[in-house]
Parts: sequence; structure tokens; C-alpha cells
Amino acid sequence: MVSNAVPLPEGPIPPKQAGDAHHGVWTLLEQVADPEIPVVNLREMGILRDVRNGADGLEVVITPTYSGCPAMSQMFDDVVATLASAGVAARVLTQLAPAWSTDWMTTQARDKLRAYGIAPPLPSGCGVVTQVVQFALKKKASSLTETVACPQCGSQNTTEISHFGSTACKALYRCLNCQETFDYFKPY
Repeated sequence: MVSNAVPLPEGPIPPKQAGDAHHGVWTLLEQVADPEIPVVNLREMGILRDVRNGADGLEVVITPTYSGCPAMSQMFDDVVATLASAGVAARVLTQLAPAWSTDWMTTQARDKLRAYGIAPPLPSGCGVVTQVVQFALKKKASSLTETVACPQCGSQNTTEISHFGSTACKALYRCLNCQETFDYFKPY
């Protein structure tokens, strides 16, 4: 089910503490890994946005990394199965607005991505106005000084070799020092 009714929290969702609402449900959901990147869970990636009481009972809100993400049905099923195995009945809602941002990823997710061999995203620059149509490749002024570090050797001497990597939300890069290729999670 898709819902756009309730505003979502801005930024990463921290782990819930014992006194927080629905602590037990949040704790269960910490087990639900991203199906494409199994070293991070949905909360760490910023996909799991809320657990709340709705008109028909408990609701779990997830937001896809992009609207065509092929892993959404698997995430939906994994959330339902995890909760059902603990006897928790809940509806899972997909909320598209506001759109997911890499700014919602936790520091732990970025560290885990790097250790897994995927370069975490640079700051998204959400405040930067970008051109929708461009005829020649032009870097944003802020990205001229930012480089993507190699997750293998840490070198800043890297280059993008394809704007699309293993999934549409990643780009393919090569380190010019160690010659390894790696995915870079694009900022949104």
C-alpha cells in the first residue's frame, strides 16, 4: 500500500531506546537487512522511517531508495515475515514523499558500506540547485573539491567509469592507485 499522508522524520533514525514508543518492534526490525546490501539493515539505510499507531492498528513505514527499486517487494515481505514470526500484526506502508535521501543513512551504514567494498555517498548537496537538462558534463562547484575515496585502499585518486553500477542507485568507479573497481552509492 502506498501512502503520502504523514510527514517523515528528517535525517537518520537512531536506534530506539527501551523507553521509546514501539521499542520492541523497532528492535525486531533491526534484523531486517537490505536485500541488495546485506551488511546494513533498513533503519541504517534510512528506508525504515516510522513505526506508529494507525487507524487500523500498527503501521510500519518504509521509503524506497528510488521509486523503481526492484528490492522493495522483498523488503516489504521481510518486514512482514519478521514481525509475523514474533506474533506482531502490522501493515507495511510505502511512503514516497518526501523522497528518500542518502542524508537519511546512518554513520554506521556508511562505515559498513565502506567495509563491504562500496564507497558511501558524499553529502547530497540538497541545498544545491542542479540543472535538469545539460548538454555537456559539468561538475557542481561543490563537487570539484570532493572526491570519492577507494573503499579498498583509501586513495582519493579515483574516477567514475560508469554512471550506473550494479544497481541504478550506484555508480561504478575505479581506483587509479590499486586498480580495483568499486560501487559508489550515489547521493540523492
